[in-house]
Amino acid sequence: MKLQNKTALITGASRGIGYAVAECFLREGAAVAVCSLTEQSAAAAKEALLKAVPAGRVYAQRADVSQSADCEGFVQNAFREFGAIDILVNNAGITKDTLMLRMKEADFDAVINVNLKGAFLMSKAAVKFMMKGAEGSIINMSSVVGQTGNAGQINYAASKAGLIGLTKAMAKEFASRNIRVNTVAPGFVSTDMTNALSEELRAEVLKSIPLKRFAQAADIANAALFLACGDASYITGQVLAVNGGLYV
Repeated sequence: MKLQNKTALITGASRGIGYAVAECFLREGAAVAVCSLTEQSAAAAKEALLKAVPAGRVYAQRADVSQSADCEGFVQNAFREFGAIDILVNNAGITKDTLMLRMKEADFDAVINVNLKGAFLMSKAAVKFMMKGAEGSIINMSSVVGQTGNAGQINYAASKAGLIGLTKAMAKEFASRNIRVNTVAPGFVSTDMTNALSEELRAEVLKSIPLKRFAQAADIANAALFLACGDASYITGQVLAVNGGLYV
């Protein structure tokens, strides 16, 4: 098992990519702490994870990653539960899409606060414990639109591009403490959001993907696993694009 005796924190883990990462890490031997925006979704994620991996160790709680007190509380409780923090996956994210001239300032702020500021706050809380253990791996979940931009997603693209800059700066700050920081940049992933697209739009999107399919959440989880484990022990400050060739 690639993550035996490791503890991993995953934000936004109640569904989609976050849940897939949590289940993948559990299967690879990690103890997993997950958070979600409501107590109900956090509890449901824990129940589903333990059903999928009955021998797994799971801690779950409600946390709003845009709030520093919630981030500090989640990290401290996870440390209290497991005694270490080795891995952090900043996955929590939201969208509030519309063209820039129609976008409300509040919607711009909300996306930046969750997607970008949330990663900053959670990393700041977790890295203190990683330094005590003299090693760590932080993985920020960006997006292909953070590399390419996308009309109608000014706020989302800015937040995901910001995560790449955050990753590179953090990688330089914490390399001396043996803490690696990397980014996964998914393309189109088969989730509730993409499944809601019309057949016509899905077909149009697929034309632009050389591999001619959407990613599965497990494809993204496997990329996160690689960056989290010892196989990537000399990789930091990098962007791992998992987009089927959409952007190369």
